[in-house]
Amino acid sequence: MQDTIDWFKQNGVVLKTEDDGRMFPYSNSSDTIIDCFLNLAKHLNIKIKTGCEVLSIKKEGNQFSVTTNETIIIADAIICALGGHNKLAAYDIIKDLGLKIDEPIPSLFTLNFPTETIKKELQGISVPHAQVKIANSKLNYSGPVLITHWGLSGPAVLKLSAFAAKEFFELNYRSTIFVNWVFPLKPNEVEMHLKQIQKEKHKALPYTNPLFELPRRLWEFLCHTSGIDNTKPWAEISNKQLNKLTEHLCNSHYSMEGKTTFKEEFVTCGGVNLKEIDFKTMQSKLVPNLFFCGEVLNIDGITGGFNFQSAWSTAWLCAENCNP
Repeated sequence: MQDTIDWFKQNGVVLKTEDDGRMFPYSNSSDTIIDCFLNLAKHLNIKIKTGCEVLSIKKEGNQFSVTTNETIIIADAIICALGGHNKLAAYDIIKDLGLKIDEPIPSLFTLNFPTETIKKELQGISVPHAQVKIANSKLNYSGPVLITHWGLSGPAVLKLSAFAAKEFFELNYRSTIFVNWVFPLKPNEVEMHLKQIQKEKHKALPYTNPLFELPRRLWEFLCHTSGIDNTKPWAEISNKQLNKLTEHLCNSHYSMEGKTTFKEEFVTCGGVNLKEIDFKTMQSKLVPNLFFCGEVLNIDGITGGFNFQSAWSTAWLCAENCNP
């Protein structure tokens, strides 16, 4: 990763690192990265041909015959960088060479809560440190969470959707989602803190004194759903209400019914089966001199440069070993 940072700096692009490890150019614009590569390609006299569709790839002896919409190209070796696609048919030109393709499924998507009131009352609110979890699963991720007009988004949600893409697919994107709004605090820690506040600020009204650095509207919402009356001070809040508030702070549950539409995910999970690739060279184990890099492989990471880093690293390996 440091090599990537240094390389971009040498080529005029300074990167910044977010608290959760994601990296972006200081401009916050993807055009900065695109322009960097285009300018370098121009400087090195690299020809980029566009509008040339590859229709088929056939192995003929020790060479490849690549048919495009313009001509037929004979090649000794091929580096395949098709990218990720949401339809299996997009991989036909390499599937026809005998490679196994893992069915593409959505990854990096937001969670839809159509029946939950939280999305109606709190859209636009973000919590910097929360944890999201799938019911009946050990899969969970933490980080910033954003409440949207359709449900939940933000880095923690996108991480969960990426690493649990297969699980969500098998659940048909219907599940109970648990959220710890005060992560990494645990229920017993939260309960102890609430009881301490009850002793120290027994005359204060709960709604007007948000705790755990939560946004005021979210704090008020959680108090309301816990049955707490804002006309009563902390001293009059029952243990049952404190237990409910603890539960809602640490283990709120929401009904997920769907995700962002299939065409709007950031990436797809699926592609060339990794067992058929030699990761020392990125060459196919089945078809000599056929190399793969980037998201055409069944590799997908979270947002923030991880998919880019995978694409660049695998492309470098291809270039280093593509010498038939």
